[in-house]
Amino acid sequence: MGSACGLIGPALTFAGVAGPYWPVVVAGLYGAGALIAPPERPPLPDFPDPSAQLEELRGDFGRLREYLDDVEPPPAAAGRLTELAELLTALDPGWVAEVIARDPEGVHGLSRAVRQDIPEAVDTYVRTRWWTRLTPGTEPPERHLERQLTLLHEEADRLAAALREVEARRHESHTRHLEDRGRSQ
Repeated sequence: MGSACGLIGPALTFAGVAGPYWPVVVAGLYGAGALIAPPERPPLPDFPDPSAQLEELRGDFGRLREYLDDVEPPPAAAGRLTELAELLTALDPGWVAEVIARDPEGVHGLSRAVRQDIPEAVDTYVRTRWWTRLTPGTEPPERHLERQLTLLHEEADRLAAALREVEARRHESHTRHLEDRGRSQ
């Protein structure tokens, strides 16, 4: 832009408008053009595809299931753990994964549950259950594990409900679009 405006300067000089001050006119027009031109925009960062993140998460979930198979949780917590694992498994197939991939918060929530919250809750239980035998009268770690798994299950339920809501809105929107298109024809 600066160069284009700067080229106007010699044209004004040859037209006799700039006179003896033509170098100042050319420099001024160049500067003005450079100032009004928009700055160059840096390229957007190349983030990984959300579906690739979900694929990594599937692998991590498989490793988590293997870990959980080696742990012997108490019966109540085992039931909660099974329910939670089933819910996380249900959030995986086809269209659900596509909806989750469009929701960064959903991907983050699943990732945190699979990679941090569940393993940490179970590991804490495994480490503390031995120590509670030495200190009778303290609250058993089974209760803590069960509460943590219940909270994690509720969180996963909220994610599933949010995904159902997104899909319901999408279907309503598509229905309205089809109705509007039918009315206009």
